Amino acid sequence: MDRTTRPEGSPVAAIAAALRRERERAGLSLGELARRAGIAKSTLSQLEAGNGNPSVETVWALGVALGVPFSRLVEQATARVRVVRAGEGPRIRSQQADFVGTLLTAGVPQARRDIYLIELEPGMAREAEPHIPGSVEHLVVGAGRLRTGPATEPVELGPGDYVTFPGDVPHRYEALSPGTFAVLVMEHP
Repeated sequence: MDRTTRPEGSPVAAIAAALRRERERAGLSLGELARRAGIAKSTLSQLEAGNGNPSVETVWALGVALGVPFSRLVEQATARVRVVRAGEGPRIRSQQADFVGTLLTAGVPQARRDIYLIELEPGMAREAEPHIPGSVEHLVVGAGRLRTGPATEPVELGPGDYVTFPGDVPHRYEALSPGTFAVLVMEHP
C-alpha cells in the first residue's frame, strides 16, 4: 500500500473528535495545548479539523499533555463483537523510524488497558517519550528480533519473548531483523 494513501479505518476523524473533546474537557485553549505538547498551534488546529496525518510522536505528545492514554485519542467506535483482520485497524506511523502502531482495542475506563500490534523494520530506533505517570508496557514478540525497554536498560527479545517495563520513562523500540512485529499491552492508572 502506498504510504501516502489513507487506508480504510484511518484514525484521522477519530483523532480530530477526541482532541476537541479532551481539550475542552481539560479547559485548554488550542494555544495552551499546543504549547504543552510542543507542537505548532496551526498543526493542532489542522488535526482538530480532521486534516493532516499525525505521527505516533505527535499523538503521544498530545495524550501526555492532556493526561490521557494514546488510545483515547485514536479509538474508533466499536461493536460488541469486533474482529480486526491482519493489516486492518487504525495505523499510525512514526516520524523517527520504520515503526507502525495499530490499536487493536482500548481498555474500558475501569481497566485502562490498551492492546496494540506494532510492526518494526531495522534502521532508526523509535525513541519514545514518557507516557502518563504510572504507565506500564507489556510486550510479546511475534516474529523477528528487537531491542526495547527503558532507554537506560534495553533488552533484546526474539519470537515468544515477553518483557514488561515502566512506560512513564524514556524508552525505545528497535528492530534487529526484518519483519519484526509484537503485541504491546499498555496499562494506565
